[in-house]
Parts: sequence; C-alpha cells; structure tokens
Amino acid sequence: MSYKKFETNDLITNTMRAHPECEFFIYNGAVYYNNVPEQAGEFSSNIINKPGGPPGHISLYERNIDKLSGSNNFIVPYIHKSGDRLKFRPTTEQEWISRPYGYKFDDAHPFPLSSSITREFMTGGAGSVQLSVDPFRSHLRSRKPNYPHFYSLKNRLDFYGTLSEHYVVSCSFADKSIQDINLISIPSIFFGDRIKPGTMCLKWYYTGSLIAEARDEKQNGELIQVGPEGSVGSGSVAGVVLYNEGFVALTGSWGFHTNTIGLASTVETDGVESTPAWLYFGAGALDGVNSTSAGVTYQSASFSLKFNGSNDTQTVTMFAHAKKGEVNYSNNPTFLKFSQDQISQGTSNSYIENSSRLIHNTVSSSFLGYEADFKRQVYISRVAIYDENKNLLGIATLSNPVLKKEDEDLSFKIKLDL
Repeated sequence: MSYKKFETNDLITNTMRAHPECEFFIYNGAVYYNNVPEQAGEFSSNIINKPGGPPGHISLYERNIDKLSGSNNFIVPYIHKSGDRLKFRPTTEQEWISRPYGYKFDDAHPFPLSSSITREFMTGGAGSVQLSVDPFRSHLRSRKPNYPHFYSLKNRLDFYGTLSEHYVVSCSFADKSIQDINLISIPSIFFGDRIKPGTMCLKWYYTGSLIAEARDEKQNGELIQVGPEGSVGSGSVAGVVLYNEGFVALTGSWGFHTNTIGLASTVETDGVESTPAWLYFGAGALDGVNSTSAGVTYQSASFSLKFNGSNDTQTVTMFAHAKKGEVNYSNNPTFLKFSQDQISQGTSNSYIENSSRLIHNTVSSSFLGYEADFKRQVYISRVAIYDENKNLLGIATLSNPVLKKEDEDLSFKIKLDL
C-alpha cells in the first residue's frame, strides 16, 4: 500500500480543557475519595493493596491490583546486573560487586504506589528552627527547620502576594513564620495542571451538621469563611490556596463552635480538646490523628474538601482521504481468488510471480446462480499513521471494515490525544 501525505487542511491541532471534580471526605482517621468506599477484590480485602491504609487512595500505575502473596503474587520491580552499574538504592556496593553479571536484584520497596491527600500541623511557629552545635567545633552552629515544607513554600507564598496580601509570609495581617499553620497537600494526580480558581470549598461538620464553610469566592486564593450565617468568623480569611502547587495553608485560629472536640490541639498525639477552628481542619488525613490519640470526642468531627482541577490535553484531528481510483488493492490473501498458482516460474536463480492471477469478485448479485460483473473494490479495516521518516506512530482500527469502491471517495477522521 502506498503512502499518502497529509495536506495542510487535513491536520487540525487544538487544546481540550477539562475540569474534573474531586472531593475528599475525612472522618475518624480515614479519607474517602469521591465517596468511594474501600473496595475488596477476589484475593485482597483492599484492591489497591495499600497495607493498613484508608480507602482514599488511588493507584499511580494500576499495578498489583487485587494481589495477594501466595495465591496471586505481587509484581516486583527488578534489575539485572550489567555493565551500566544500575542498582536499587538499598543494594550496597559490596553486594553488587559480589554478584555475577545477569544476577537479578529485586527492589526492597515493591509496588503498589498510591497517592492521597496529607495534612501537616505546624505548631509552635511554622518557621521555628532547631539549633545544633558541632561537638568538635563548639563555635559552629547549624539551623535546621522544624518544618521544611514551610521553608520550601516561602518564596511561592510571597510570589502570589500580587493576588492577595494574605499570601505574603510577613504582612500587615500576620507573620506566618511565628504562626501555627495547617498545611494540606494535594498530589497533582488528582487535579492535573492546576486547581481551578474559585472552586475550592472546605466544610466542617460537627455530629453531621455544618458548622463552618470556607470558599475561594474572589478567585484570588483567599479562603473566606462564608457560613453558616451568623457564625463566628464569617467573612474572615481562613487561609490561602496555592493553585499550581496543590497546597492549602490554613491559619484561621478563631473558634466557631461552643463545644470542644479532641483534635490534638497542642501536640498531635496528646488528645487535648479544643474549640473547632480552621487550624484543625482535616484532622485525620494521614497525619496520625485518630480517636485513639485524640479521644472519643474526635469522632464528632468530619471534614469535606472539594475542588475542580484543570487539565489541558493537546488533541490532533487527522483526515485521511481515500479518493477515487486510489486504495483499490489489498494485501489480504482473500483479495485474490482461491487455489491459484502464485508463482509461474521458480528456480534457484529466479522467482517470477503469476501475472495472470485473478482478483476475487466481491460484488454480490441478487439473482440465484448469477455472478455480478466484476468491479474492483476493497474493505478498509485499518489506517496507519507514520511520521516524516516513515516511523509508525499508531494504527486506527475500524470497528467494522468499510467498503471502498473504485469510483467513490472516502474520508476517515482520526483523533489523537497527546
């Protein structure tokens, strides 16, 4: 089959932007993603095999789904010893040297890899540091931050100060370096390119009733408490959202409910009861807080975090044309009549195909015992796409082969997401 080149108007490139909705619900130390409970499989009680973890995870590569050692064994990554000296981190240099070439090293950290939101409660001042003294040179001191994630985000917080002053680390409202901060991390696999401005919504529930809600109403990253009506703190900024990075930094410390709840307010595991505040939103999201560490009253609290992502997908639309008089030959063996000699002459020095081979007539007749006149026609079942160097990029397969007659034009529309 001959190659055909796409013309200028046969290729259309555009961008498809999607805004998938994402919701996390946190209750009693468990995270639920889009209201999906923990799913059991045929072999494993948790199909993504997150050992001991809550159900609010997604598998990053869909590996080791519903696996169980002994009956349906896990997929384990491995490397064969070769001259490139590649090895897994736990493999020591001495162990690598002692093994023969071709030896298979298994990774000590097998799949699955999963992801979920996490919460980090930075108490005692997010910018606090530890001072350590060199035992051999007492005059040398090193400063190690207690919360490295805060230091890694300081420049980005100041960068977004053009959107709102509430982002700035040190501003007229407060100094985040000496504040307590409730940092919620959202992996990019959940939102794509960025979080869509104006869609972030946080809800705090007490015994199932909504006691506080914060939204990004101005689409500038400020999480403003909007309800319920008349609640303490309504209209105040509870924190900010970093759209591109996927972080929610909450600093609101006012109490908006009269009851106290075990939220580990001072130290994450001391079980101290505190008035509900945005500083303790999401307690239990993979942060070690549960009813055992925070007390039975902790079970009265539940949290909802909801937003829309923004994901851009580059799409190429291609039109492949089969014009009149073109695409009228097939390499399928059924294209030729059955039981014909394919070779007219074949020796050790020559190979000559039979030039009088007949094409099978696929034109049907409505009359019994009568064969319709022969017409050249084929059935197109696949369209192959090549680059300029004739490297195969992909094959578009039709669900049903399409009849192509010699005197008609056909066009195939193919879409490719990059």
